[in-house]
Amino acid sequence: MRRIGIAADHGGFEAKEYLTGKLRDVGYDVVDFGDRQLLPDDDYPDFIVPLARAVGHGNVERGVAICGSGVGACIAANKIPRVRACLIHEAFSARQGVEDDDMNVICLGGRVVDNEFAWHLVQIFLEAQFSGAERHRRRLAKIAVLENGEVQF
Repeated sequence: MRRIGIAADHGGFEAKEYLTGKLRDVGYDVVDFGDRQLLPDDDYPDFIVPLARAVGHGNVERGVAICGSGVGACIAANKIPRVRACLIHEAFSARQGVEDDDMNVICLGGRVVDNEFAWHLVQIFLEAQFSGAERHRRRLAKIAVLENGEVQF
């Protein structure tokens, strides 16, 4: 069973609840980083950052981060080392982002995609595997250098 993390603010709360149920229904071990209730004044970094840290440290295999547009969730998640988060609203990038870029956090807009399509995108994301191709590993190594503050190019 794969362990998946999920987090959302008020803008993605409904989608988070829906996706959590779907993921559990198909056998995933889901870690919910919150918010645990619909609070209109909550802030996405409070939930997305702990999720991203869990992904970056390998405590969960992949993450699903949701806010109203998905943009803020993506910005926050990408501040964490070893996290490769992408805003996804279509199927091609849900797969390609994993296969080529080893994306490990999918960011969704709870006000942009409906719950059923979000589930479709999450399934694609979770089924995809990194290709491991040399050119992709080379590119990811350059990103790791940036994360470490060792700009070499």
